Amino acid sequence: MVRLSNHVALDTDADGNLVACFGVNSVGLGPFSAGVADRAKSLRVGLPLDSCASDGSDIEKDMHRLVRRLAGHGLLEYALARARDGEDRVVVEPQMAEYWPQMPELSKADILVLSRFAYLRRRGNEMVLESPRAGALFRICDPKIATTLSVLAAPQSVTGLRRQEGFPGLELLALLVDCQILFKLDRARDSRLRPSEGDDNLVLWDFHDLLFHARSTKGRHANPLGGVYPYVGVIAPTSAVRPRWPGKKIDLRKLSAAHSQAIFPAANLLRERHSSRVFDDQRPITLAELARFLDATSRVHSRWRSKIDFGDDAPEVEYAARPYPSAGADYELELYLAVDTCEGLVRGFYHYDAGAHALVPISVRANQLDALLTDAAFAMSAPAAPQILITIAARFSRISWKYSSLAYALILKNVGVLTQTLYLMATDMGLGGCAIGSVNIDLFAKMTGIDFHIEGPVGQFAIGRAAASVPASLEEEDDRV
Repeated sequence: MVRLSNHVALDTDADGNLVACFGVNSVGLGPFSAGVADRAKSLRVGLPLDSCASDGSDIEKDMHRLVRRLAGHGLLEYALARARDGEDRVVVEPQMAEYWPQMPELSKADILVLSRFAYLRRRGNEMVLESPRAGALFRICDPKIATTLSVLAAPQSVTGLRRQEGFPGLELLALLVDCQILFKLDRARDSRLRPSEGDDNLVLWDFHDLLFHARSTKGRHANPLGGVYPYVGVIAPTSAVRPRWPGKKIDLRKLSAAHSQAIFPAANLLRERHSSRVFDDQRPITLAELARFLDATSRVHSRWRSKIDFGDDAPEVEYAARPYPSAGADYELELYLAVDTCEGLVRGFYHYDAGAHALVPISVRANQLDALLTDAAFAMSAPAAPQILITIAARFSRISWKYSSLAYALILKNVGVLTQTLYLMATDMGLGGCAIGSVNIDLFAKMTGIDFHIEGPVGQFAIGRAAASVPASLEEEDDRV
């Protein structure tokens, strides 16, 4: 059964077009007949999914078109109900735009097991089953289903599951397989569970790292994200400066003042560093400036190989030094440039080849490039897109091959180091820069064709020629992200 999410309502605008309203936002769905608009009211309580067929009657075709548009914006949910009383057993909540439920065929001989990235947790008064790999989460309304799911911690045949009391049905199992919460185990190929989830790149991920990556970025969940001040009225804000510890203090001001007239260049750059959110499009950054900026901050300076200390048969690892420090000298970070305005460089999307010190264009859709730049402007609360948006992506396996339990934490620390390096060089060159905390990993995956867990964005930095005059509202919060 398909129905509107609880926070969504359908309305009609002055021109007769259907509009989906949620909170203070709305999405136009286009013109539909009065018959479709009337039938759409049933989406509040739910309609059978097969009643919105793309090959049915005219009204069914139009309902299919309406439902797919709502699904494209993540405004629907899908319920599996009890046959006898119609009560929800499981509700599927999309976490990604364009999610549509699929039910791959399951045979009696199939062996199923829970993904090691799946987890069951309390959300308010509900239990939800989710995974950072999944395009939807599953609200478990029937406690018996949770019991059955726990059995799937060990591989189970579909035949064996069907014999168990409280069998949840093939439909639910198929939906869970589609969302990669369950996976089919090919025991003939590999009996070890970790490398059997269908993607060798997942072997290198720890559970908590992949979860943190997916849930602290945009694109793969429907949770609030960013500066929404969720605890206003609940907890008082923390002071900007920590209250003093008790005890006699040692005043350092006189000692540092003695050398204030001879500030080192690096110290001066640190003091002058600030965020610029408004750029002068009449005087865009030039390709020559961009080349110097990338050369000073990210270019590979040297390369060498070294064996790890694992005996005579130990593998040899390649290293490549860059201007900023990196954990384990791994340098897993890559720069991708969304260019809006740059003198001497065509608008587009580029990868910075740090080894060759070159830009390589990547073919992307115009609407994807626009979305990337628009998201950055929104994140900065800026009136327009930056001249160049640098997306910092990580080749996750480069660092997780070596480090256990703290690989993703090290990546984020490296991002902080690189971000400060970008800030200082922008300041030294008289350019404007601004770090951006939110990034859409699903959009990046679509633009590059690389799965989010193989190479994905972990930070962003806007760069360009700063505007001479900036609105006061943007000056007040200099380093807002």
